[in-house]
Amino acid sequence: MSVEKVTFNNKIDKEFSKTVKTRVKEYFKENNLSEHANASMVFKTIILLTLYFGAYALLISGQFSLGIMWLLCVAMGVGMAGIGFSVAHDALHGSYSSNNKVNYVLGLTFDLMGANGYIWKITHNIIHHTYTNIHGHDEDLEVAAFIRLSPHSEYKAVHRLQHILAFFAYSFATFFWVFVKDYWYFFKSPLGPYENKNHPLKEWVTLIVTKVLYYGYTIVLPIILLDITWYHWLIGFMSLHLTAGFILGVIFQLAHVVEETMHPEPNEDNVIENHWAIHEMITTNNFARANKPLSWFIGGLNYQIEHHLFPKVCSIHYPEISLIVEKTAKEFGIPYNHHETFREAVASHYRTLKNFGDPNFTWEGAKQA
Repeated sequence: MSVEKVTFNNKIDKEFSKTVKTRVKEYFKENNLSEHANASMVFKTIILLTLYFGAYALLISGQFSLGIMWLLCVAMGVGMAGIGFSVAHDALHGSYSSNNKVNYVLGLTFDLMGANGYIWKITHNIIHHTYTNIHGHDEDLEVAAFIRLSPHSEYKAVHRLQHILAFFAYSFATFFWVFVKDYWYFFKSPLGPYENKNHPLKEWVTLIVTKVLYYGYTIVLPIILLDITWYHWLIGFMSLHLTAGFILGVIFQLAHVVEETMHPEPNEDNVIENHWAIHEMITTNNFARANKPLSWFIGGLNYQIEHHLFPKVCSIHYPEISLIVEKTAKEFGIPYNHHETFREAVASHYRTLKNFGDPNFTWEGAKQA
């Protein structure tokens, strides 16, 4: 079924967008900085790639006990999440480097971990970043039929338990990508703003080749080369994906599905009565900005506001430009949603899940900070 295209009223409230873009641009110019990756980002990339592929190399060597091999699978899951947050995410947005070839190569790490970068660019870069928190358009709100992440989606009795079930569902995120989601989206129509999209032959080839490679080194080789049973392999494989999926799923939901974020609906003309930049401000949330280890690992995605306003800026710069965005938002009287700690953000997401799962809950807008 075709979904009508939603547009934004970009004729109003233009000054905020214009001002914040000018100020951020001036920041990079005055400090003689590139908007792309710096030495710290490159160093982080090396560490995260080494964590994932290094753990795999040790695992496939067969020199360790079952217990150690299980820990190596968990380490791969942590590495997968880190690469997804910090390396592939920036590369697929084109923000890692000014060189498109560098972005392409680093973006392939996403494919080599079993997902598909091409589909991610459509569902995330184009659809999610444009239609954030708009029911029926934002694909990130469609986690599972038993999870209700929008107050405007159909209520089902099973949603009463979603504040418990959701965290289990998040854990299967990467497993779903690897075996279901990518194939499904290649055949899905419409796909966001695209009707009957013809995917380039190159992308079909990339999908097939990288999927075969991933299944080969994570399923076939371990079973052939390691002295393990099929269920030992299954425990390790599921541990890898449950670890990565849980980390990725929780972090992404804290950015948009909390008490302070809005879920706007288009009017009868399918127009959101806000400038797009204002829409991103009211539908997005930052958290734990002072937590440097967390910010390092998740690629600055706790600075989700800055990421949505400046997706072409490398995540390594978000802490600095967040000061500019917050100051500008306050000047214009625009909400700057944020939680001081990771724990506060998780608690807010939990309460939101519980509210959206309550049949007696009435949506009256976001909680005021």
